[in-house]
Amino acid sequence: MSEKKAEMSQAMKEKLAPKNFVKNPIKGTKFTVMVSSAKGGVGKSTFAVNLAFSLKQLGKNVGLLDADIYGPSLPKLIGRNEKPENKDGKYIVPIDSHGVQCMSMGFLVEETTPMIWRGPMVISAIKTLTERVLWNDLDIIVVDMPPGTGDTQLTFAQHIKVDGAIIISTPQDIALLDVKRGIQMFDKTKINIFGLVDNMSFFRADDGKNYNIFGEGGVEKTAKEFDKDFLGKIPLHQDLRESADKGMPLTLSDTKHEISLIIKEIAEKILKKLN
Repeated sequence: MSEKKAEMSQAMKEKLAPKNFVKNPIKGTKFTVMVSSAKGGVGKSTFAVNLAFSLKQLGKNVGLLDADIYGPSLPKLIGRNEKPENKDGKYIVPIDSHGVQCMSMGFLVEETTPMIWRGPMVISAIKTLTERVLWNDLDIIVVDMPPGTGDTQLTFAQHIKVDGAIIISTPQDIALLDVKRGIQMFDKTKINIFGLVDNMSFFRADDGKNYNIFGEGGVEKTAKEFDKDFLGKIPLHQDLRESADKGMPLTLSDTKHEISLIIKEIAEKILKKLN
C-alpha cells in the first residue's frame, strides 16, 4: 500500500470510529448483538427473529430491535401490529411477543406509510429506538440491521456499545461482494464479528438431492479469506418462509424442525462467544 493510501485508510478509520466517541450500552440490556447482511434480500430479518426466539428458549431474557427504518419487517414477522404504550409522553414500552421484547419503527407508523426521510431523521429515529425504549432487564438484544453501510450502521458504530455482529448472506457472488464490504466496515469501526452464516445454502428436493441454487461454499470461503468464524448453513426451506408469512417464527412454533435445530446451534455458539 502506498504512503498516500495508508494515510487515507487511517483517516477513514478515525472518521468512522473516532477516539473521542463514548459508546454506551443500550439501557436495560447487557449484551448487544447485531445481525447484518450489507445485501438486501438474503433472509437477514427472518434469521434475526428466529435467532431471538431461539436465544429465549435457551433461557435468556431477549429483546429484538428492528433498526431498519425504511423497511421495517418485524411487525409482520411476529404477527403483531398494535401501537406500543407511551409512558409519561417520553418513553416507549416494547411489545411483548411470547416473552421476547420487540420494537420497530413499523409499530409507530402505518404499515403502508413510506419513510421518505433524509439521513438526520434516520439518525434521530435510531436514537429514539435505542434511548427511549424501556427495555426491561435484557440479557441480550438482537438488532436487525438494514442493508448497506450507511447512517444506521455509522450511528451504532459511533455511539452504541456493540458486543458482536453476525453477518448473514447467500452464497451468491453478487451478495458476497457486499458481505466483503460489510466485513471491512465492521473491522474499521472496531465491531467484533462473531461469524458468518450461509443462508439459503441449498434446496433439498423431493428426490432427496441437494441443489445449490445460489452457488456453493462462497460464504465459508469468504469467512476464511477474512479470518472470521463460519457459524453454519441454513438451507432454503418452504416451512421457514411460510412461518415468516404467518407471523409465527419457526424456532417458536416447531422447536424440533431441522431449521430450528440449526439456528439453535448458532445461538449456542453466540452465547459461548458472549460468555
